[in-house]
Amino acid sequence: MRIQKLIAECSHYSRRSAEKLILEGRVTVDALPATIGQIVSLDSEVCIDLQRLDTRHRLRNKKEREVFVLDKRIGEVCTRSDEKKRPTVFERLPPVKSGRWIMVGRLDINTSGLLIFTNDGEYANYLMHPKSNIRRTYHVTLRGILTEKKIKSLIEGVQLEDGVSSFEQIHVKTQKEKGCIAQVTTTSGRNRIVRRLFQSQNLTVVRLRRISYGSIKLG
Repeated sequence: MRIQKLIAECSHYSRRSAEKLILEGRVTVDALPATIGQIVSLDSEVCIDLQRLDTRHRLRNKKEREVFVLDKRIGEVCTRSDEKKRPTVFERLPPVKSGRWIMVGRLDINTSGLLIFTNDGEYANYLMHPKSNIRRTYHVTLRGILTEKKIKSLIEGVQLEDGVSSFEQIHVKTQKEKGCIAQVTTTSGRNRIVRRLFQSQNLTVVRLRRISYGSIKLG
């Protein structure tokens, strides 16, 4: 099977989008750069942005799967309806052709950014399952000084009330006297994990925005 066809059948990307990813050098096959038209099998290790493509969820008819990416606003809640009459993310979704929208993970009311919706329950479970190890990347504004010692602790792992957790990467963009702006990546989807990790280091998250989930990114 040609690689762009496999990518199209195992992800939300079209064949044309898959070709663009390949030309941009974002696709590898068995740890080597992919080429357009390359022949691969379901056993090949195909990665997009270093994230392995799950070929177990290949669709016979990809038209059955719908995926919608929403840029969540601060103040919106991640529920279908809200007793307090607050705006919900589901109010801004387009009609689904078949089935119903399933939200992949959630963001708290004070967090903005990327949310994924699909009508494919198996695909949603794959995206959310801890064993999938899918990277989530956030842009975060902090109150407090993010020292090298704190960065080391957050990378190596800290003990939280529900177990040890960590960031895979921390990139400090701006460091000021009373705070900083950073970009962090984690594979954990646990509740409020970014806020709790920084809180463990006596740092307060002032603003939090998710900018990517695996190979899916906000434009």
